[in-house]
Amino acid sequence: MNLYLSAAQLWEELKSNHLAKYGAVTAATAISLVLLRKWIAGGVCHSHVRLDGRTVVITGANTGIGKETARDLAKRGARVVMACRDLTRAEKAAAEIRRSTGNGNVVVRHLDLASFFSVRQFAHEYISTEDRLDILINNAGVMMCPHSLTEDGYETQFAVNHLGHFLLTVLLLDMLKNSTPSRIINVSSIAHKGGKIHFDDLNFNKTPYNSLISYRQSKLANVLFTRELSRRIKGSGVTAFAVHPGVIRTELGRYVEMRHPVVSTLLSLPAILLMKTPKQGAQTTIYCTITEGLEKYNGCYFSDCRMMEPALEAKDDLAAMRLWDVSAKLVGYKEEN
Repeated sequence: MNLYLSAAQLWEELKSNHLAKYGAVTAATAISLVLLRKWIAGGVCHSHVRLDGRTVVITGANTGIGKETARDLAKRGARVVMACRDLTRAEKAAAEIRRSTGNGNVVVRHLDLASFFSVRQFAHEYISTEDRLDILINNAGVMMCPHSLTEDGYETQFAVNHLGHFLLTVLLLDMLKNSTPSRIINVSSIAHKGGKIHFDDLNFNKTPYNSLISYRQSKLANVLFTRELSRRIKGSGVTAFAVHPGVIRTELGRYVEMRHPVVSTLLSLPAILLMKTPKQGAQTTIYCTITEGLEKYNGCYFSDCRMMEPALEAKDDLAAMRLWDVSAKLVGYKEEN
C-alpha cells in the first residue's frame, strides 16, 4: 500500500513538473512571438499633425498600404484623391474610408499607370479641377509579374513602377510648386539593393526576362528618380523622399501566388508571422508625409520611420541623371527652358 502511494505520488509530481515545464515553454514561446511581431512591425509614426485644407494624391490607394495611407491622412482632415485603375474597387474603398474616418472629402479618379495617355489625362483633369496639390504619394506598383509590354511598348514592371510615376510627377510638379511647402513620396523597396538599370535593354529583349531582376530594376529606378528629382527641385519648396515600407502582406504578391501556388501555400503561415500588416507597412510613408523638419533630408531614403542609407547603386548620380533623361524621352516629356 505504501509502495503504491509512493509510486502514485511520484507520478503526480512528475506530471506536475512536466506541466510546469510545458507551461513555461508555452509562455516563453508566446512572449517570443509577441516580441518578434513587434520587431517585424518596425517603426510607428506617432505624429498628431493635422492636414486640414491640404490635398493629397495617392496612387494605388484602393488596397494594401495605399489604402491604409489614405485612411490615415483622411483622419487628419486632408482632401484625399485616390488615383486608381479599378474604379469599382476604388469607390468601395473610398466609401469605407469615408465611413471609418468621418471625412467625406475622399474622392476617386481614374489612373492607369501602364498607359501614358491615362497618366496625361489624369494630370490634365486634376490641374483643371483642383486648386492645389500638397502631397503626391507614388505608391502603386506591380511585383514579379510575367513578362508583358504596356500599350506604349515598355516592360510592365518598369513602366508601371517607374515610368508612369515619373510622368505623373513631372506633369504635376508646377502645381506642387504652387502649393509649397509640398512633398513627393516614392514608394520603393529594399529590393533595389542588387538592382541594375539595364539602359541598353530596358525591355529585356536581348537577355532572358527574369521577373525578380526586372522588379529590382524598377525599384532602383524609384530611388534614383528621387535622388535626381530632389536635385532639380532644390530650393523650390518641394521635397522628395524614397521609402521602403517593409515586407508586407498585400496583393502585391499575387503574381507569385498565381505562378507558384504550392510554394505560396507552404509559406502562408510563416508570412503571417514574418510580414507586416498593410497598416504597419504604411507607417514610413505616413512619417515622410507629415513629419515636420524633414526638408533637410530632401532626396533621402527612409525605412521604419527613419533615414537609412540606400544601396551604393542607388547613390550613383550619373546613373540618376541618365535615368531622368532616358525616362523623359520614353514618356515624351520635354522640359520648358
